[in-house]
Formats: sequence, C-alpha cells, structure tokens
Amino acid sequence: MEPVEINNGQWYLRGLRYDDRVDDRPALADLGETDLDYIDDAADGWESDTRYTWAVCEPSTGELLAEITLDRTTGFMASRARPGFEDAAAMSEDTVRRYASAQLGLHVHT
Repeated sequence: MEPVEINNGQWYLRGLRYDDRVDDRPALADLGETDLDYIDDAADGWESDTRYTWAVCEPSTGELLAEITLDRTTGFMASRARPGFEDAAAMSEDTVRRYASAQLGLHVHT
C-alpha cells in the first residue's frame, strides 16, 4: 500500500520523506530518532501493509511536528511530538483512529 495522506483540518498527515523537496530527518532527530534507515523502514511498513507511519505536518510548510505509527497487525498506535506540538499529535491520533476504523475495520488501542 502507498502511504495514505490525510487532512484533519488543522494538520496534514503524510508518509515520511527525504527527497529534494522535503527532508524529515532533522525533525525526526528532534524526536530522538537517529536511525538512518528509519524513513526507508517506514516505507517498507507501508509497502508490506504491516505498519503505517505518518508525519503530522504544518500544512503550509510541510514541516514535521509529530509522528503517528499504527501497527496493522495488532492495532497498536503510538505517537510522539516535537516540544510544543503535543496537541498536533493528540488530534492526529483521533484522525488515525477514525481512519483505521472506517477504512481498515481495525480497532485501535494505545
């Protein structure tokens, strides 16, 4: 499956990226994620339909503010936010929970 993009009104959720337009690695480092393969592993999770990872972004700049992950096999969801953006993570958890229920038939838990 390709990463699903979701707009919840205030925040924009998209797959993690590092390309000539967007590089999420510095923001992920702010979250404590320094594994150089992390974004590739996230893409593999989408492709294998096992783990979905969203960057929660400021809509006008695309800057990663938080991250939501959803394990497709267990329904476990987790989030982490850059300092000051905990509300973006919380609102986006609700968005992912609704998406998972409506589109995947998945009961999500944290």
